[in-house]
Amino acid sequence: MSQGWKITVIVAAAAGVVSTPLVWLLNSPDTGQLVGASVQGAVAIGALVWALFQQPATGPAPVSGPVDVAVATGKATATDEGDASTGVRRPAGAGSGSATAERTGDATADGAGSSASTGIDYS
Repeated sequence: MSQGWKITVIVAAAAGVVSTPLVWLLNSPDTGQLVGASVQGAVAIGALVWALFQQPATGPAPVSGPVDVAVATGKATATDEGDASTGVRRPAGAGSGSATAERTGDATADGAGSSASTGIDYS
């Protein structure tokens, strides 16, 4: 519930709670008026309690940092200490945004010290 609606409900409920005793005291109510005033007071108190316990509306947290996407990539080959990646590379976990890799291509590594990745590589 937004802050504006919460304040509106609280003010309306408080008005309902305050106006109920006025009906009882000022008008010598008959049975029907007394029942109506009691229902009015109960609904107003219920609305007041409900509004007080509502938390502020929050949306999804914004993504901070880059949004990296690798989709349907081709083939990559690394040789002799090389690196091959068909996905997303974030050296040392750099960045705080989201990363997605879908249907990536083949990555192969040939030779000593070479490496290959087809997904998300944080190394």
